[in-house]
Amino acid sequence: MAFKFEIGKINLIQNIITTRSAQEIWEAALGELQIQVSKPNYRTWLEKTIGLSYQDNQFVIGVPNTFVAEYLDKNQRSLIEKTLVGLTKQDIETVFRVNGHHHESNGNGFHKETPSPPPQPLSPSLNLRYTFDSFIVGKNNQLAYNAALNVAQNPGFNYNPLFIYGGAGLGKTHLLHAIGHTALANNLNVLYVSAEHFTNEFVNAIRERKAAEFQNKYRSVGMLLIDDIHFILGKEQTEECLFHTFNELHNANRQIAITSDRPPKALSLLQERLRSRFEWGLVAGIQPPDFETRLAILRAKVNQKGEKISEDVLEFIASQAEQNIRQLEGALNRVIAFAKLLQSPPRLELAARALEDLSGKDHKIRPPTPSLIVESVAKSFQLSPLDLKGRKRDKETTLARHVAMYLIRQETNCSLAQIGQELGGRDHATVTHACEKVAANIDSSPSLRRTIQALQQTIHQQNAKKDFTAPSSQ
Repeated sequence: MAFKFEIGKINLIQNIITTRSAQEIWEAALGELQIQVSKPNYRTWLEKTIGLSYQDNQFVIGVPNTFVAEYLDKNQRSLIEKTLVGLTKQDIETVFRVNGHHHESNGNGFHKETPSPPPQPLSPSLNLRYTFDSFIVGKNNQLAYNAALNVAQNPGFNYNPLFIYGGAGLGKTHLLHAIGHTALANNLNVLYVSAEHFTNEFVNAIRERKAAEFQNKYRSVGMLLIDDIHFILGKEQTEECLFHTFNELHNANRQIAITSDRPPKALSLLQERLRSRFEWGLVAGIQPPDFETRLAILRAKVNQKGEKISEDVLEFIASQAEQNIRQLEGALNRVIAFAKLLQSPPRLELAARALEDLSGKDHKIRPPTPSLIVESVAKSFQLSPLDLKGRKRDKETTLARHVAMYLIRQETNCSLAQIGQELGGRDHATVTHACEKVAANIDSSPSLRRTIQALQQTIHQQNAKKDFTAPSSQ
């Protein structure tokens, strides 16, 4: 009996030593990992981990939740195991366990917890590749990046809401997802949604008499992330719903982050009270990346893909794709595809051949002309351009003339004097009055809002057709 007791006592002591040894090894590993990964990446994914046990070449790492376990398993496993091998001089298999509970292996080293559910649900809309660590920072996006990182680490305090705007393919969605990942890793209840999905869900909730359920879903989250907010422009009921949702979350110090293709002040069809709330926190713009940033992005993409491309080829690609990151990655993919199809190394000559028609993709659409806008407005109001330029002062013609002045002011770089000249030689004071009157009536007149929105879409479509079918001047 005493013999069995001594064996149990020895096993207990060995377990204690193993546990301590694992923690000591892991602390040393964290010291090395902190140097090898970026500061945001370390804080988000590694800082709250612990070494649980080390036995039979299996090293068990404790993590705060299943979201962190899944990320480390998919993205940092090789780096972690390489670091542990360097410290122990033995082959290591890592296992990630939530809060130290026993997990059931899924076959790749990530063990699912069996006794209790994960503390926070994983948002299915978040892309695991869109993290702060994978975001390339440059002069064009420094402010937006720093603000997003601050919001992710200190939600609800400094910048609420955070409003990020910029053209397509510049990284707005990437930053929004990165905020969500960091918040989820810190056990915050996060909801990411596109403005289109928010609108559709709201409409369905009204139709199916589930408004209370909808409100509870959106007003009980710890952080709300809305992508492409410009989609709700002109949708009065959706804007009304978002206004009240915004107030509930903001009053409770819940973080809100929003993206758009333009700053709040340029969302002319948005309710003024909602537009002003978007400006309460911080408005941060993202511009097209400069050459050095484009080159850094290409290097990172090449490393991710495991390809080998010379610096001169990367510089050439960076000089050809200037508009946005999507175009840049598309150009890189095209060069890689050409090289594989032709079974040739991706040299400079091949890259030039692969991207020889890229200039056509870079073609910029010029702003619409005042005459195009006048013609579109006249047709919408069933009038002629001469009516708008003439001296008729009936209610319908006056409104159409005011709308034309407002849209020329919004869509072109024309001065007030030039706009007045286009509309029959009217002075700048008349143009100013017309623009201010239309802007003031947009919020109170749903029909006017819809008319202007439809006109803007028509003008943009006609201008795009005209611009791309026009013969090149080069």
